[in-house]
Amino acid sequence: MNRPDPFWTSAPVQAAVRAGDFGRAVRLARERQGRTQAELAAAAGYSRSTVSRVETGAHATLDLGRLRAVADVLDMPEDVFGALFGLEIRSTVTVVSQEAAVPGGDDPMRRRTLLTAGLTVGGLVVPAGLLSRLDETLLLMPDLDGPASPRLVAARLAAARARWDQGAVPELLVELPDLLALAHRTADERGGPEDLAAAAGAYDLAAETLDKVGAAAPSQLAADRAVGFAERSGDAVAAAWAARARCVVLRHQGRTPLAQRIMLRAAAQVERTGLRTGAERGAYAQMLATCAYTAAQDGKGDDAVALLDEAAQAARGLPAVALAGRRTPISAAQVRLYLVGVQWALGDAGAALAAARPLRASMFSTPERRARMHTDTARALVLGGRHEAAVTHLLAAHRHAPAEVNGRSAIRREATRLVRDHRGVAGARELAGVLGDVRSV
Repeated sequence: MNRPDPFWTSAPVQAAVRAGDFGRAVRLARERQGRTQAELAAAAGYSRSTVSRVETGAHATLDLGRLRAVADVLDMPEDVFGALFGLEIRSTVTVVSQEAAVPGGDDPMRRRTLLTAGLTVGGLVVPAGLLSRLDETLLLMPDLDGPASPRLVAARLAAARARWDQGAVPELLVELPDLLALAHRTADERGGPEDLAAAAGAYDLAAETLDKVGAAAPSQLAADRAVGFAERSGDAVAAAWAARARCVVLRHQGRTPLAQRIMLRAAAQVERTGLRTGAERGAYAQMLATCAYTAAQDGKGDDAVALLDEAAQAARGLPAVALAGRRTPISAAQVRLYLVGVQWALGDAGAALAAARPLRASMFSTPERRARMHTDTARALVLGGRHEAAVTHLLAAHRHAPAEVNGRSAIRREATRLVRDHRGVAGARELAGVLGDVRSV
């Protein structure tokens, strides 16, 4: 049996791992082998400038295959490669690209087995091993059994977005690894703008899903992949959505000024298209709304309200229901829901509740958005001290999409505090039952 190379557990390498500095680890390994950047590049099949970008940390837009190829030339162990990105690699995976073998496809017994072997992530019970499988897919390019297929990518991406709209997070986690592997491989092999944009869309959906369940490190990596593919595609809409995925990650890291700059740049990039299509207008309106919420979290209330006014104007005339395979559209009701979140972030309970008052679940086209309306209203009610009404809205949210209460860590924490501190209000016991592990209620 081959013994592990002690170099990879040495102090300098471990310091790079703790810092998440992939480029430093590459440089240390290259220098240890006595290679120049040009020699490493030739062995990996890339240019010296690519290796230079890796070592200086400017590799966010490089596809994962290039990073893995460089690591393989240096005999970097898989667990070290994963740890450098804040993830854990347990085993390699093989993804089958045939439609009949899609996890959770037409095999109800397999889906039932996957969905009942659970673990808890951010309070949401999800299938055991699904997050590790996603980690592996993000870091190790799985083998595909069958040819790359744009048609299959489009079908799976549409199905995955439908899962998102339904709030079906466990099922979505089942399907994301195969989608990512297929979309990534198709983009690499074909390289057309539509293939690259589809891969960006798959990765930004993964980033949002992982962020929702509180898996911060893989969410950031997925957002970086989305940005890389979107930039290569030259598609302004794809680039905007990928930037939004990165913005959400940064916002949850408390880096709101940087997130705000990224979103404003994305909005400007979409605006330069002339906003001739519904997809461009919708993306532009969504970028402005996301900018508004980010500004509010940075304490810039006037900017946030002004941005929402612009978003409302941009959303006028857009269809209220998404076309097949498209993202959930932004509408006047959705912009108003952002206003609820903006006022909540600014700490103004009265303004938040005034914004929420006209909203009804029927104004939103998907269960996920209907649940989001209730959870955002519940947060405003908690801020205003109306605890019983907040419980009612959280229970309503759970009826529309359970993952919006159980899966979103911020909402789950709010709900847990609510039932612990106000156990006597109507509905508290039912909400405690929904949450599942709230004690002494």
